[in-house]
Amino acid sequence: MKSITIKGSKRESVGKLATKALRNAGKVPCVLYGGENPIHFSANELDFSKLVYTPNAHTVVINLEGGEKINAILQDIQYHPVSDKILHVDFYQIFDDKPVTMEIPVIFEGSAPGVLISGGVLSINKRKLKVRAVPSNLPDFIKADISELELGNKLIIEELKTSDYIILHPDNTVVCKVRTSRASIEVEEVEDETTEDSEEGEVEETKSGTPAE
Repeated sequence: MKSITIKGSKRESVGKLATKALRNAGKVPCVLYGGENPIHFSANELDFSKLVYTPNAHTVVINLEGGEKINAILQDIQYHPVSDKILHVDFYQIFDDKPVTMEIPVIFEGSAPGVLISGGVLSINKRKLKVRAVPSNLPDFIKADISELELGNKLIIEELKTSDYIILHPDNTVVCKVRTSRASIEVEEVEDETTEDSEEGEVEETKSGTPAE
């Protein structure tokens, strides 16, 4: 998995006034958990763009003053309810031999016959999946092959299993499915109504003494 570097400066004060001053200066207060003690630091808000505003999953290298580098993953992020500015970020330190849990994006590959041939619609239930693995086995994304999906078929978690990582969802969880499109249903309903009207017309003609053709 690709890593993004965040340059951080350790915080001497974590009070409200100090935190407000950081935000006014375009910096984000952060906390790193997972080690012996939490590490409080700050980083430039712009440095988070490649980590936060992307569908891709990344690990993080936190580069602190003095040359200390710590591998981590994003654990939680808080936004301002109005401006959507980043208010606070929590990281979790990772180690080569300890499994961690991350949400990984799903990439759908292929073309479903149920869509191309039968006129169905691909309905996506899961765009990200929570997985657990040692850092070296964390994937950039999970491939989901839909090239065999006919109308009414579904792809479930059990079909995406691998020995590299554990997918933390029940085996029967639906990742995507091919369903009948609303347009197709409306066409069928119109055809049914037309058939019914035609049959009713034939019955009325029969009752009036006019033979139905």
